[in-house]
Amino acid sequence: MMLDSNNAVLIVIDVQGRLHEFMADKDVLDANLEKLIGAAKLLNIPMIGIGQIPEKPGETSEPFRSMPEHVPMVGKTTFSCCGDPGFDAVFQGRGKKQVILAGIEAPHICVYETAVELLDRGVEVFVAADAVSSRTAYKIELALEAIRQVGGVILPTESILMALQKDAASPTFRGVLRLIK
Repeated sequence: MMLDSNNAVLIVIDVQGRLHEFMADKDVLDANLEKLIGAAKLLNIPMIGIGQIPEKPGETSEPFRSMPEHVPMVGKTTFSCCGDPGFDAVFQGRGKKQVILAGIEAPHICVYETAVELLDRGVEVFVAADAVSSRTAYKIELALEAIRQVGGVILPTESILMALQKDAASPTFRGVLRLIK
C-alpha cells in the first residue's frame, strides 16, 4: 500500500478547545498537524475537519482553523466519524480510497473507531503516529498497534509527506521540504 496524493483525503479529528489542551506531547501533535495541513494545501489533497459535539469541548482549536475555508467542518456525536451521516456524505463526495488520519482523543477512541470502520469499507488507512494524541501517552501506542493489526498503516508525519510527494524533482518538493524542517 503506497500513498497517492491523487487518491487521498486528510481527516483531522476532534482537535477542539478544552480537550486539545490536555493532550500528551501537545507541541509535537500541533507541529505535525500543521505540517499535514500545509502539505494537503500544497498538494491539493482534500481535507475534512471533524468536531465531537462542538458545543461541549469547544470549536476547532487554533492554529487548525488554518484549514482553507472550503474544507468542510463536520460536527458529530458518534465516536467513529463513519457513524455520522454528515461525514459519510462529505467523505463519499470526495471519491477517495485512501485516508490519512490525524487528531485527538485518539487514537484509542475516535481515530481508532474511524480507522476500523474505514478499513471495513475497503478504504486504505494511514495514521500519522506523531499527529495523534491522547491525555495519556501509553494509550496511544496500544491503539496504534491495534490499528496496525487490523490493516492500518502507521507512519510518522514526515514519511507520509514524502510518500505523498513521491519525487524530489516535483515542483512542490521544496514546499514540502520547508514544512518538514
